[in-house]
Formats: sequence, C-alpha cells, structure tokens
Amino acid sequence: QVQLVESGGGLVQAGGSLRLSCAASGRTFSNYAMGWFRQAPGKEREFVAAINWSGGSIYYADSVKGRFTISRDNAKNTVNLRMNSLKPEDTAVYYCAARPPYRATVAVATGYDYWGQGTQVTVSS
Repeated sequence: QVQLVESGGGLVQAGGSLRLSCAASGRTFSNYAMGWFRQAPGKEREFVAAINWSGGSIYYADSVKGRFTISRDNAKNTVNLRMNSLKPEDTAVYYCAARPPYRATVAVATGYDYWGQGTQVTVSS
C-alpha cells in the first residue's frame, strides 16, 4: 500500500501560480512512477503530468506544457507540481497517483494503483 496526501491547493487569480505537493508513505516511494490528474465538475478525470521513478522521464498534457513542472524528491517521498500562468480552465480537483514501473500507461488513470484524496485548485478570471 502507498498512502498519498496532496496539499497546496487554493484560490488564485488568472496568471498566478500555485505549487502542489504530494507526500507518500508506505511502500518504497522510489519504486513508483507518479502522476498528477485533475477533474473539473461534470468532466472526466484527465491526465496532467507524470514522472518516472528517477525523474529522468517526464510527460505533460498539451494543455499544461510550458506552464506546469512536475518534480520529485525520493529522499523526502514527495512529488510536486509547480503551476504557473494559471487559467480559469485549470480549475479542478487535483490528484496525485502512484503507478507501478512495469505499467507503461503514463496518461491513463486506470494505470495507477494508488490515489490521494485530492486538493482543490480554483482560478478566478
């Protein structure tokens, strides 16, 4: 089991920045690839960003590329999502998730075994 707890969400004006953090506990954090997903009201959960166990492979959804940065610190068992130039359409509940390294489905939610409870991000126009 891997327990994940997100933090750092909040209300920000368009053009602003937020930094989300996800703290992991349980099984060895460095064994897992990590991802961030988001879900807006009435919409399906969508992929945001992912990072492999070492941080050497990183993936972004086209909608956030150039504005969001994912990183991880295996010594601290954390994965972060720095979000810049936020837009109202970024408003959603953001979830971090852990994926076994043998599963190659980076951007598919069903490929992730463990999920946090989510943190709300609201971007006002």
